[in-house]
This record gives sequence, structure tokens and C-alpha cells, in this order.
Amino acid sequence: MSQAVAVQEENEMKISKSGWSAKDLAFMAMFAALIAVCSWISIPTAVPFTLQTFAIYCALECLGGKRGFFAVLTYILLGAAGVPVFAGFSGGLGSILGTTGGYIIGFLANAAVYWAFEKLPHHEKLWMRLTALVLGTVLCYVLGTAWFMYVYTRQVEAVTLGQALAWCVTPFLGSNVLKLALALGISDRLKKYVKF
Repeated sequence: MSQAVAVQEENEMKISKSGWSAKDLAFMAMFAALIAVCSWISIPTAVPFTLQTFAIYCALECLGGKRGFFAVLTYILLGAAGVPVFAGFSGGLGSILGTTGGYIIGFLANAAVYWAFEKLPHHEKLWMRLTALVLGTVLCYVLGTAWFMYVYTRQVEAVTLGQALAWCVTPFLGSNVLKLALALGISDRLKKYVKF
């Protein structure tokens, strides 16, 4: 082992003891940016959808729960600060406090579930990773729909759970299944070539 490599490894160990390494920070920033870019991409189907959740799934799959969680948190904090990183080039606290803000916060809950699953046995198995992503997505839907109903009722009129699900969840189930499958496949391939 060359002296330069030994020094680099020693420096990385010092950084990891005190917090994040430069590589960790770079990957978290990169995936926060990827989530932003994917939130701007709208697929024009019968019910248009963005690639936001696809990028979140990729962040969790590639970076793992902890770093993926902080990549999602970085994305949300940027949006809350007014940077137009949310769908439709929106940003600011108004986006989070609006009708769809619960789904944005739900992305963080999705990441927290994935992170929690990493403490369980066999968490690296495909079925465990898939379970974590599905349960996280369900929690995101629950939080988002509850918040949507609360805000919509206060701002417009009372809305039933059935109406809220028909507007905010049911039309996106198919596309989310597709995004989840693509994210798993692409992330597994990426991890063969990139050391996250």
C-alpha cells in the first residue's frame, strides 16, 4: 500500500469519526439535486405524474437509509427556503403548508422507514428493501392524504376520505409501482459500478 493511499484512508477515518466524509456529502447533495430535477419532469399520461418518488427510491437504494434520509431532508429544506425544487418549479413554505405539503413531508417519512428497516436482520435482501419502500410509500400516502383533507376542508370545503383518495392516491398507484420497480433495477445496476 502506497503512503498516499494510507494517508487518504487515515484522513477518511478521521472524517467519519467526526461526521460525514466529503464523499458522503457529495452523494447526498447529488441525490438531493436529482430529486429536484426529477420533480420538474412531468410525464404526460392520462394522469400526469413526476419522477420525484423515483429519485427518492433511487436515493434510498443507492445511499442507504441514513444518507438517503438526509438527501431527502436537504431537498425539502431547500424547497422550504424558497428554492423552486418542488413539482411545477415551486418552493417556499407555502408549498409545504398547501394541500400537497403532506406528501412532501411524507417523503421524509418514507426515508425514515427505510432507515429503520436497516436495523432489522436480512435488511439487504430484495424482499426486505421492497417491503421498506412499500411501507414507506404507504406512510407517505397516509400523511399526505390526511394533510390534504385538513387543508382542503379549511380552504375550500369538506372532503371525504374517498374523494381525497380518488384525487390524490388512486390515479398514481400504477405509476408508483412502475417507478419503484425501475428504481430497484437501476440502483442495483448502478451499485455494481459505483461505490456509494
